[in-house]
Order: sequence, then structure tokens, then C-alpha cells
Amino acid sequence: MRGGTERSHHGETSEALYLTSGYVYDTAAQGNARTADEEAGYVYGRFGNPTVTMFEDRLALIEGADACQATATGMAAVFASLMSQLRAGDHVVASRVMFGACYVVIDQLLPRYGIETDLVDGTDLDAWERALRPETRCIFMESPGNPTMPVIDIAAVSALAHGVGARVVVDNVLGMPTVQRPLALGADVVVYSTTKHVDGQGRCLGGAILGGDAFFADDLVPFIRTTGPVMSPFNAWVMLKGLETLELRTARMCETAERLAAFLEGHPAVDAVHYPGLASHPQHALAARQMSRGGSVIAFDLAGGWDAAFRFLDALELIDISNNLGDAKSLATHPASTTHQKIGADARALLGIGDGLVRFSVGLEAEADLRADLERALAAAEG
Repeated sequence: MRGGTERSHHGETSEALYLTSGYVYDTAAQGNARTADEEAGYVYGRFGNPTVTMFEDRLALIEGADACQATATGMAAVFASLMSQLRAGDHVVASRVMFGACYVVIDQLLPRYGIETDLVDGTDLDAWERALRPETRCIFMESPGNPTMPVIDIAAVSALAHGVGARVVVDNVLGMPTVQRPLALGADVVVYSTTKHVDGQGRCLGGAILGGDAFFADDLVPFIRTTGPVMSPFNAWVMLKGLETLELRTARMCETAERLAAFLEGHPAVDAVHYPGLASHPQHALAARQMSRGGSVIAFDLAGGWDAAFRFLDALELIDISNNLGDAKSLATHPASTTHQKIGADARALLGIGDGLVRFSVGLEAEADLRADLERALAAAEG
């Protein structure tokens, strides 16, 4: 609630919003000292901003990290966390199930720079071990994975990675800072799209990278300062407000999601429900060890495939059709035609993303209202 707050001489209760691109120095010598990192202080908006720093400090406290770097978007955080530490000839191993844009980064963009990549079944520890090489420099995973919700043993994979000197990067968007702590489980770096639960109200784009001081000093900060994918002060101010209610919002979302997942599992129009909080989830026991709750996102397969998914979405009256997740408003999307459309049918089949899969992000509406909307839409899906 109060971590990272730095009040100005006015003593404001809400954090100040510093809309400035640059800063002035008392003397030329001071400008030289700050540019050389010999004196604390701000230099230029691309290097830092007081409002952004307050957000970074507060999120680092929540995550239990040495440092945090706020970025313009979640994908900027993913790309910078990888490219800042990789060189041509390096090798990356990643869990196969991930957000569509992350898949493109790993599978298509990194190889353009001479970086070899392998995708594995993230739930198979033997697959991770077989894929690791002496030149493996980085492990990337989402746990739970978007959109089919596989849960990866972060501690076990981290131990394997560290055995070959690789750094572990975990995208914790579906885990959330309030539900899962990858750094405590052995990961080295955590990334977020703060657009999701941190803002949580559909207002601003943002991302964050969290980790140790050495990674920040040696790799990340020089990369960010040069390439410039930084969060704007206004967006940081909005994210600060989001952090104040993060725990309350996510607790309510998870509570509702757990009950709606059980309802969906028993419905005849649904072939399968993918939710770590259900006993039927293949990694339920692992999820119970790693996560304090099952999360706010449910994926489920409709028996009628593509057409049934579209009938379901079109029949919704309360829940919105949207690619986003983690919002105060409940949202649903069809991954095959939206978030994972561009990876192609073959890749979707490999990831288990069927034509009838729907991803449902549970918001803050009354559970009874959400259930009624789902029942109406499921009836339409059955045709």
C-alpha cells in the first residue's frame, strides 16, 4: 500500500505524477556525475522518472525482488528480459504452451539473431533435461501457461537450468504476484504484463521485469537505457493505483473462478476444463504447492468446436468478448481465432489449442450473474 512512496515537499497523499521528459542540473559537474552514475539523481525520461520509480519499488517489494524495471508493455518486458542477456550462438529452451506473441518471439524472432531455440513440453522434466546443452543460456516458461493452463515445476526446472549455468525467466501473468512467487521457487527473473491484473481495469498498457541486482546492472539496465522500451509516468501512476487494490481484486477473482470452474466441469456442453484449482487438472498437486489459489483464468473446450465457441461467445450478455485478461470486468476469447491465430493450425494442435477452446478471465461481477450468463451461452453453444 505504501511501499516506494516518495512524497514531494507538498506532502501529497496520492503519489505525485511527474510528467517530464528531462531534468536540469545545478551545475555542469552535476550533470557529468549523474550521467556517469557517480551521483544519484535523474538524467532523462528514458533512464528513469520519480513516478515510475515509485511503481517499480512497490512492485519489487510485493514480488520480493532486488530490483524492478517497468516497461511500456508486457511484450516489451518479455523481449527485453531475453535479448538483454542473449548473444548469437546462445541456446534457449522454452515451455511450448505460451501466449501467441511470446511463441513468435521464441520460435521466430530469436533465431533471426543467431540464437537457437527449443520448445518442450513444460510439464515433462525429462524433456527439459534432454534439451539443455552447455550453450543453453536461458530458460523461458509461463506457468500456468496461456491458454491451456499447464503448470510447470518451477523449482525442479530451475535446478536443472542452474546446473548448466542458464538463467530462468518466468512469465507469471497467470500466476499473479499475489498467488505465485517464482523467485522464491528458484527462478532468476520474473516478467509481467502489468496491463493485466496490476492495472486490472482496462486502462493502460505496461510491463515489468523483476530480478537480482547483478542481472540488472550487467545486462538489463544498459539494454533498456539504449533501446528505450520504458513505461510512461502516467501509466506508472495508474499502475500504482492498481497495486493498492491488487490483493483484494485477485482474491475475489480467484474465489469466483474456483466455483465457476467446478460448474463448467459438470456441464454437458463442455468437454474439458483446464484450471489448476480443480482436482482433475493434471498438475493439481503441483499447483497446490506452488500457488496459493487456482488463479482467475479458466480455459474450457466446447464439444461443438469452432462453431460452438462462436455461438457461445455471441450469446454472452454480461461477459465481454476481448483478448485481454485480468480485468475487473469478465472477459472471454477464442484463442484459435485471436491470441494464437497467427501461429498457425499445426502449432495450435501441438499446443493443445483446439477449435472449441475458450479462455475465460473472471472479473469482479457477482458470481450468480456470471453463472447465469455462462448457462445462457452454453445453451446456445449446444445449438
